[in-house]
Amino acid sequence: QVHVVESGGGLVQTGGSLRLSCAATGGIFSLWSMEWYRQAPGKQRELVAFMGHSSTKYAESVKGRFTISRDYAKNTVDLQMHSLKPEDTAVYYCHLNDLPWGQGTQVTVSS
Repeated sequence: QVHVVESGGGLVQTGGSLRLSCAATGGIFSLWSMEWYRQAPGKQRELVAFMGHSSTKYAESVKGRFTISRDYAKNTVDLQMHSLKPEDTAVYYCHLNDLPWGQGTQVTVSS
C-alpha cells in the first residue's frame, strides 16, 4: 500500500519561513489532486492549498504567503510558507489523490 509522508516542519519565529515536503512511498506518478491541510489543537482540519492539473487555490488566511508546488526532481509536493504567524501553528498534512492520510508534520510559530 502506498503511504504519504510529510516532512519539513519545525519551530520558527514569527515572520520566518518553512518548506514542507510530501512524498509517497513508491513514488508519485499520476496526480490529479494535491492538497495541503492543517489542523490546530481543538480545531477542525482545514484546507490550506490545492493544486490540480491547471489550477491552484489557497485559503484566504494564507494567500500571498504560501505556495504549493510539485518538485519533479525530488518527486515531492511541497508547501513553501513565508511570513509565518502564530496562528499558522498546526499539524500539516498533505493529501494526494485518494491516498490514505499521513502522520503530518508539526509547524510551530513562536511569537
